[in-house]
Amino acid sequence: MPNFAPEFQNEPAILGLNLFNSGYNMPKNLVIVESPAKAKTIEKYLGKDYKVMASQGHIRDLHKSDFSIDVEHGFRPIYEIPEDKKRCVADLKKATKEAQMVWLASDEDREGEAIAWHLYEVLGLKPETTRRIVFHEITKPAILEAIEHPRNIDINLVNAQQARRVLDRIVGFELCLCFGARLNRVCRLAVCRVWLCASLPTARRRLPISRVSHTSV
Repeated sequence: MPNFAPEFQNEPAILGLNLFNSGYNMPKNLVIVESPAKAKTIEKYLGKDYKVMASQGHIRDLHKSDFSIDVEHGFRPIYEIPEDKKRCVADLKKATKEAQMVWLASDEDREGEAIAWHLYEVLGLKPETTRRIVFHEITKPAILEAIEHPRNIDINLVNAQQARRVLDRIVGFELCLCFGARLNRVCRLAVCRVWLCASLPTARRRLPISRVSHTSV
């Protein structure tokens, strides 16, 4: 999987805090989390110099109606912004233009890391005005600690998420076509997501059987 991640400068987070003394009323920092419920609490902890918004999960994904994998160019995924996320993306773009520092605070798993990377790409962010932060509890000390210790986007987690998504589509897309006439939408999605977990143990069991069969012949 190609490396698509930005390189952030490892500057102390306190540099972002020094931008407050310019006299403007608008918040100088924009924090983007996944959940709207978290946003209100976090904004209360951080104060008036921070605006907290939610991406509400992924802001882009593979096209739903076609294959969306460029097999000829390293299995590169082809992304789109879903219709129901365009308003959210527009609001986030507007907010980033008004902020002096953007803090990507999605979850610390491969989906969260991918969300941070998609935000960075779609919103047209820059390394010098972007920070990636993570926290494991919604408390004031944990959030302030995260602000003081930003890190880079973890490209290994991003690529792991993209690889899983591509594999899901390569095999799952065909399975969905096969089962489309017989299963409802929920069942089709379940089939497409569990194929990888089920296929590896099956393949391992089939391998010794196959060897025995060939030896017998």
